Amino acid sequence: MDTPPLYEITWHDPVTGTPGYVVVDRLVRGLASGGLRVRQGCTREEIAGLARGMSRKEALVYDPADRYLPLGGAKGGLDLDPGSPLLEDVLYRFLTAIRPVVEHQWTTGEDFGVRQETLDRVARRVGLPSTVEAVFATLDDADAARDRLRRAFDVEVEGIGLADLVGGYGVAQAVIAHAELRGRDVRGLTAVVQGFGSIGGAAARYLQRAGLRVIGVADREGLLLDADGLDVEALLRARDGSGCIDRARVGEVAQADGRSWHTLDVDVVVPAAMSYVLDVADVEAVRAAVVAEGANMPTLPAAEELLRARGIEVLPDFLTNWATNAWWWWVVYGDIAPTAEASFAKIAARMQRLLKTVVSTADAQGIPLRQAALDVADRNVRLLTDHAGSPA
Repeated sequence: MDTPPLYEITWHDPVTGTPGYVVVDRLVRGLASGGLRVRQGCTREEIAGLARGMSRKEALVYDPADRYLPLGGAKGGLDLDPGSPLLEDVLYRFLTAIRPVVEHQWTTGEDFGVRQETLDRVARRVGLPSTVEAVFATLDDADAARDRLRRAFDVEVEGIGLADLVGGYGVAQAVIAHAELRGRDVRGLTAVVQGFGSIGGAAARYLQRAGLRVIGVADREGLLLDADGLDVEALLRARDGSGCIDRARVGEVAQADGRSWHTLDVDVVVPAAMSYVLDVADVEAVRAAVVAEGANMPTLPAAEELLRARGIEVLPDFLTNWATNAWWWWVVYGDIAPTAEASFAKIAARMQRLLKTVVSTADAQGIPLRQAALDVADRNVRLLTDHAGSPA
């Protein structure tokens, strides 16, 4: 699946000069799915890698029993500080320029640096009812699908919107399933989570509820530590919309340099914020047995090879963090009711099945988990083509 992307768009804002990118890696039935991120320093190469990852996520979750048939992969990005007061105006001009792509091919949503409510607000300025109009146009009853999605986004689970939980819940389920397959008692494990936005915060919540001790959480202000386990719920109540935790609201908690998160003596590290945070120079300091990628592309390929040589398993991003994307489409296509119970149950069942397939394949063939997951995704692409056979 590492063929060149189908097409790329490079845009420059006529007012600020801000670069923007869209990369469509592949189309399936004329459609592709993937978020729109905003990050200072964002590059075309980064967006191309993310688009390729979206193709893999889509293919990996294919099940012919679902109404949802996976789409292709795409991604968009702006090289802009997400805290800029110019954000919405730049987004407006960007979406206006690429409107035909959003209307007819690319279904997008929130990603690093931009919230869904911001995208929805800007889409309405552009004249689009939503950022997933390309899919709605293919449905027999688009109004019912819109209603299901609206109701799903209205669900809250203990103070947090369901849409902000499903991705991190999936990451936690991947860690739990992997531990069980490796014969480890989840309740005896420790973890550190880097990033405390929707993915990192939800991953920390559901790892803790499974019995793991989350002893470290890193945000952009630094690293919070408690060897007995942090009070994750208190941290969630104290974070702002960008995932930054108010230190004045967390009580007596040890603090350290945020760059040291990967050096903690834990069983699992979960990079759940930015891309490219684990490089070759970081490998020797990693003491965990498992790196579970909550973010997209957090581990550079050369670093992953060195981690594996040290006996550290890397759960690749497209295997661990597909749940937000799949959840949207399961709701839209009516595969699940727009409830927390139905959402969590389907994510857990699919993740457990995928991890069992990927781990058993990797062990039998002596290959990395990433390669085994890629093989499953490639097989599912072939199955998707003719709708035959059984999925992973």
